[in-house]
Amino acid sequence: MLIQLRRSVLLAVVVLVLTFAFAYLGTGVSQLFFKHQADGSITKNGSTLIGQNWSQAKCPGHPLGSCVFQGRPDAVGPYAGSASPAAGGGDNPLQANNIPGKPGVLNSGESGASNLGPRSKVLLTNTRTLVAYWKARGVNPTPDLVTTSGSGYDPDITAADAQAEIPMVSKATGISPSRLAALIARENNGAELGFLGSSYIDVLQLNEALAALR
Repeated sequence: MLIQLRRSVLLAVVVLVLTFAFAYLGTGVSQLFFKHQADGSITKNGSTLIGQNWSQAKCPGHPLGSCVFQGRPDAVGPYAGSASPAAGGGDNPLQANNIPGKPGVLNSGESGASNLGPRSKVLLTNTRTLVAYWKARGVNPTPDLVTTSGSGYDPDITAADAQAEIPMVSKATGISPSRLAALIARENNGAELGFLGSSYIDVLQLNEALAALR
């Protein structure tokens, strides 16, 4: 019995040591070779892994958000299909991450699909409102700019989405459309490993490059 107990204790100690050793080894390797990614892909303006709220960027003499490129709307706020007064949207041009009627009070935020079907009147109303939002800024929106991604917080857009926003950004910044088009081409990332998915542009990185260009 003592032999069996000794073996059980020894096995438990070995497994415990290996578990912690594996965790520390993984952390060490990631910090050594992939520090930026392991730390959340954080830049001075936020993480490149999650959509940011660009609609509130101050643009003197122009509508909010018009001097930067904006991402896709998120699945909170109008897209949540909820009558809750706490429903807001971090990246949604229609409603920033503030609780209506409570200035300065922020929502904690959430992620997920809206689950609004193609016959949803809420989806139709919100999409039409988003189209009007973009039209008022001189943008002929692509489908991506008026619909959410699967996660609701996609940080990426396509080159076509970014190009559609050129008239708005050019008017607000004074940067010529040709320079903005060249910027978009430079920031366009190819498919992962050359064949997974499609090309994409991270909106945060695009706006950081835009700030450097300005």
